[in-house]
Amino acid sequence: MDIVKLGKLILFLFLFSLSAKAQDTLKLSREQSEAIFLKENLLLIAERLEVPKAEAMVLQAKLWPNPTIELNETNLWATQAQIDYAGAEGFLPPYSSNGNFGRNQQFGVQIEQLILTAGKRKKLVALEQVTVDQSKQYFEDLLRNLKIEFRNQLTNLQYLQFSRNIYQSQISSIKQLTQAYQKQVEQGNVPKGEYIRLKALELEIYQNINELNKEVNEVQKELKLLMRLPAETQLEITEEGYLKDVQQFNELVLGNLINQSKEHRPDYKIAELGEEYFNKLYAYERAQRVPDITLGANYDRGGNYIKDFVGFGVTMDLPFFNRNQGNIKVAKIGKEQSQILLQQMDLSIENEVVLAYQNLINAIQFLNQIEPDYEAELDNLLTSYTKNFTDRNISLLEYLDFMDAYLGNKKIILEAGKDVNEKTEELNYSVGMDLIK
Repeated sequence: MDIVKLGKLILFLFLFSLSAKAQDTLKLSREQSEAIFLKENLLLIAERLEVPKAEAMVLQAKLWPNPTIELNETNLWATQAQIDYAGAEGFLPPYSSNGNFGRNQQFGVQIEQLILTAGKRKKLVALEQVTVDQSKQYFEDLLRNLKIEFRNQLTNLQYLQFSRNIYQSQISSIKQLTQAYQKQVEQGNVPKGEYIRLKALELEIYQNINELNKEVNEVQKELKLLMRLPAETQLEITEEGYLKDVQQFNELVLGNLINQSKEHRPDYKIAELGEEYFNKLYAYERAQRVPDITLGANYDRGGNYIKDFVGFGVTMDLPFFNRNQGNIKVAKIGKEQSQILLQQMDLSIENEVVLAYQNLINAIQFLNQIEPDYEAELDNLLTSYTKNFTDRNISLLEYLDFMDAYLGNKKIILEAGKDVNEKTEELNYSVGMDLIK
């Protein structure tokens, strides 16, 4: 969907939200629904923010440690006894010849700068960069999981709408037959048992419609949550897109699908990044064995045998006891663990792709058993049976048997299409890309 169409759709939704009472039903295609889902889903919006958070940590890792400055050995005043004790040699002049500020005042200033050794800063940046890549793949994995849930909910809503339409299309004619039989019973022309059988069928159809309405409401709730639509919206998905173009399946090769899955599945990339993360962590922790160096410079006024003393120094830890042994061991074990988990992921993906491929083959084969014009023949036969029953050419039992077979076969046809749709999405999900649209 291009940007112009998406913009028009969002504007439409905004206007719809302002006039919900004036318009009860929001009718969308699958394509339009998915465009809203991708733009408005709150979980996706929240997870997408994890990427700039991780990038901010890379920025933080690149920064040098701040220098520290310390002002010490400062006396705010000197007593006359202290001045007399120091004598002429201990006398400190003011800071400037124009005033008296600083006379007989001692102070010291020290500045230090930590220098990271063994490439720690560079290794930490590399470690945080892996976290950025992981955040991107976590987002892709969430999108992948939400997408199959969303698409299956769309298919489920379409299936329920189609099923409800079948029952609603029959209830009118059944009700007319029931009313006609009630009059015939009152006139004594037909036995009451036949009327009761028709009335039972009418109530059964009403019950099925009521149950389907409950299921529709439940699916709508899930879809509105995924699409961030107002709770009072009545959502309806148009008919197009219910059946997938299974001809695309003939072009797929199982071996290629397994290879593609390892290139495109975000959870596999996350497992690979887990191994890379512990490799970087191991290098970083080993670098921690090397002590960092702190360079310092200080100035002391009046606290040494030199009135204005300037000195320099170097500080570092002596790695006698703590050489970061524990953290290095943790990182090393993490490397081994991540390699095992990657092997497990590799095996799991292969089995998932094969299973999804086989399930889709079975679903397509069953759908192909249904002749293209079979559903139209069912509808024509129902019309014929209803007319013959009205004209008393067939019995009530024959009519009810055919009605039961008609509704059952309609349900089988709808479920066959639904199953192909769901198994297609499972294959797309297992490979990590939209192979069949």
